[in-house]
Amino acid sequence: MAVVETDRADMAESGDERTLDEMFEALERMGVPEGYKAEIVGGHIFMWPQRDTHWDIILDIIEQLRAKHPRQRVKSDVRIDYPGHLNGFATDVTLIAEGATKDDKGLWHHEDVAFVAEVISRSTGMNDYGRKKAAYAAAKVPVYLIVDPYTGRCVLHTHPKGEDYTVDARFDFGEPIDLTETPAGIVLDTSDFPRG
Repeated sequence: MAVVETDRADMAESGDERTLDEMFEALERMGVPEGYKAEIVGGHIFMWPQRDTHWDIILDIIEQLRAKHPRQRVKSDVRIDYPGHLNGFATDVTLIAEGATKDDKGLWHHEDVAFVAEVISRSTGMNDYGRKKAAYAAAKVPVYLIVDPYTGRCVLHTHPKGEDYTVDARFDFGEPIDLTETPAGIVLDTSDFPRG
């Protein structure tokens, strides 16, 4: 994983949105190595290699969501800017609300995110349980699922309030996760999620 510090003095002179755009433009210019993922969390750029286990879980979730939702609503690794200081996330799996439209820069609005799933990487897991969870709650994302292949466990967060979720549930791999009463509208089968 690589973490790049941003210059706080420069940020104070420009708005977060402009600076976030500049940071992503710099990432594009320097080129993220093939097989790596990059996102900006709290003004820090994180890059890490995508592992087979990580991708297999992401694809499994996407395929299950696709059984219920059109392809145009299911996203992976697409930049969406979230509340808080310089948060431009490339979420592992995102379900966009029906009827949502992009902004004038071609980005989806965080207000239109209906479901998010993050698959833990050792080097960035602290973001998924901390800053990103707070940003998703502040954005009122109704459902946030954390999948941890190292422990073989999922944590489901629902009912956002402020910068936290008021309802949490834990599931071991192999247990179904009933999301039928959420915007996801499915029972997520975790029996094929790989560990490690």
